[in-house]
Amino acid sequence: MNILVLDCAVTKLSIAVKTEDKFISQTYDIGMRQSEILVPTIDEILSKAGITAADLNYSALTIGPGSFTGLRLGISALKAIELAYNVPVYGISSLTIYSYAYKDLGLPILACIDANKDKFYACLSDQNSLILEEGDYEVEEIISKLNGLSKVLLAGPDAQKLADIIKENKNDIEVLTTRASAMTTEALVAITEDKISKGEATLKDFDGPVYLRASEAELALKSKN
Repeated sequence: MNILVLDCAVTKLSIAVKTEDKFISQTYDIGMRQSEILVPTIDEILSKAGITAADLNYSALTIGPGSFTGLRLGISALKAIELAYNVPVYGISSLTIYSYAYKDLGLPILACIDANKDKFYACLSDQNSLILEEGDYEVEEIISKLNGLSKVLLAGPDAQKLADIIKENKNDIEVLTTRASAMTTEALVAITEDKISKGEATLKDFDGPVYLRASEAELALKSKN
């Protein structure tokens, strides 16, 4: 089975392809220049795997929350491949991907992405229990959900930033972070394979990114009305 996966939710672009005998992954930390390299990088990584887009069985991507531009780019690229070659697309929560590598540690996990304006996209879970559902939160609201926990592991590209804020404002909990972020592409492939095995539905034609917040353009338009 041949699977292509993308993580465009933040400024780092991560892309991978898995075939029967290869797993090739690349990450580019290029800020907001994802649009310049996304399509050429897809072509390059497929070539390294010895396949073309027509040989893909499935694709998947982080569908949000995250960067408005990155999410739109990613879904547009995979939808184009789907349209051209009938390759179904799975959309997977960015926060689920960032916490996936740590789910078996037996710790409460707080997955987060800096949403700017002193807010974070966040989700807090403890084993199979959801404490804080995915949302766009003020830091104070996130901290309030930590009451009663003795420790928490933060995951995601902005875990250290939120961890530092929590430590400054709450001293009755052990706040843990990892030295290096886990590969999001490995998590994307693993979750995609699980969804395929369970026969879960792929994205429909009208499905799009999950933003959790209106864009700046939308907010500006609302303010004028």
